[in-house]
Amino acid sequence: MSGATGPSSKSSPLAAFVERFALVGAWLVVIAGFGVLLPGSFLTWQNFAVMFASQAPAALLALALIVPLTCGDYDLSGGATVTLAAVILGVLNVNHQEPIGFALAVALGAGVLVGVVNAFFIVYVRIPSLVVTLGTASLVTGFVQWFSDSSTISGLDGTFVDWIITKQLFGISYAFYVAVLVALLLWYVFEYTPLGRRMLFVGKSREVARLNGIRVDHVRAGELIASSVLATLAGIVYAGVLGSADPFSGLNFLLPAFAAAFLGATSIKPGRFNAWGTFIAVYFLASGITGLSMFGIPLWVTSAFNGAALIIAVTLSQFARGRAESDLG
Repeated sequence: MSGATGPSSKSSPLAAFVERFALVGAWLVVIAGFGVLLPGSFLTWQNFAVMFASQAPAALLALALIVPLTCGDYDLSGGATVTLAAVILGVLNVNHQEPIGFALAVALGAGVLVGVVNAFFIVYVRIPSLVVTLGTASLVTGFVQWFSDSSTISGLDGTFVDWIITKQLFGISYAFYVAVLVALLLWYVFEYTPLGRRMLFVGKSREVARLNGIRVDHVRAGELIASSVLATLAGIVYAGVLGSADPFSGLNFLLPAFAAAFLGATSIKPGRFNAWGTFIAVYFLASGITGLSMFGIPLWVTSAFNGAALIIAVTLSQFARGRAESDLG
């Protein structure tokens, strides 16, 4: 039969292990390389503690993106949603002196609203996700600039900032552990729940999923809203890390977040978007940027690095997905 595969078509245990953890090995090589070149600055616990905390918003956004990607949708509004959440905190808590709890609730509500708008036009009006979320990103960005008067807002609630960036566990700020908890939650959902299996099924073939009784539209609407909520959480953490609300810089997270999402699909669970592969990819890319920054590279190199990383990550992800499908026969 044409669909049958013999033992030779399957990867050997060693090859499968190498493929699953190659990204981890590459990360260790990057650390070792910069450690040799910059032993007094790069290879220090303080450097890694700062990197782990400062990249927590990027990790949260990358994790947010893999939720719709698993179902075959794209969310280009994630970066704008990060900025929206941070600016809402700044305007309400600083400019209008509202309690931080109220500001957090409004920010989360705004994130849900962005997700609902995306879901309505993508799922029920049947407009492609790339078009809708690109439009939503532009709309949200315009609102953010109007709402903040295009100005950075400093002076967020001190207790909130302390809990995000000042308080530490094992020398690392709590912001990092928020990202770890979200990665743990997504890993559990994808691996051990019926919802996770339905999402994977929808991502493989929506029509087949529908014929098997899965409520495809509900699953897709849910993942788009969940993505926006997680992006909002990334914005909240970002505001806490900075201690302020910047109406522009959150947008810079989107490209490296997509690069991490696709690069993560080549690791841990090759051929599938997965939480731990994405999480590792974020810090692999961050290690490279951090090391290069310590050499005093110009700003344009960072943009070029992120762009090249995205292209390479998507290419490797396609190869990994094709290999996984081939091994399944």
